[in-house]
Amino acid sequence: MLIAPKTYISIMNQTQQLKIHPKMIIGLQGIIEGGISVKDFSAVTKISDAESKIILDEFIKNNIGTKKDNSYLFEDGDKLKIAISLLEKGYPIDEISVALEWRDFEGLTAEIFFEKNFAVIKNMMLTKPRMEIDVVGIRLGIAILIDCKHWKRYSPSALSAAVQKQIERTKQYVEKTPGAMAVPVIVTLYQDKIDFIENVPIVPIFQFASFIDEFYGNIDQMKTIGTN
Repeated sequence: MLIAPKTYISIMNQTQQLKIHPKMIIGLQGIIEGGISVKDFSAVTKISDAESKIILDEFIKNNIGTKKDNSYLFEDGDKLKIAISLLEKGYPIDEISVALEWRDFEGLTAEIFFEKNFAVIKNMMLTKPRMEIDVVGIRLGIAILIDCKHWKRYSPSALSAAVQKQIERTKQYVEKTPGAMAVPVIVTLYQDKIDFIENVPIVPIFQFASFIDEFYGNIDQMKTIGTN
């Protein structure tokens, strides 16, 4: 699905002033794409109506979601923006990751690509063999192929296996896209810094925007796959 560009506010600018409520982790369960009322948010999260309103208004104050009449409207990636802010404040990754789904990662990754003026494809399906690429960002003739992992813990062997699979997806993408050059990338929920396995970048989501900013200057350090 190709998505038309739109303007977004930087994730770090959005969340850096977020005032953390003690029940905000539980509140992640109530961040539903589309509209939700205070009463429905309270019913989903089991948080009181009064505290639910405080939490929802804090999100709106920090440009996470919008408010229309009595409904709070959220989009792809909003839940993950809140989760990243909670992680940065030292809240437990185990508790946060339970409330996150694949599409939260895909939505925020796509949003950052948009912000950086990339053309974006989400959930790209390849056939023979059948494979799915979570997010593709294309700019200046180079495609960045993203595999989103929201594992709360992962071993080196699991990451290595994920890298190999993403390399295979990237090769297939290039084979089916004449003249393409592509870079496989793994995006994770949380780790200390950008790492590499076989020259494939392993990027924590909270550093993804800066990774894209520096991408073209560092591309010679990354695995690139192109047509012969």
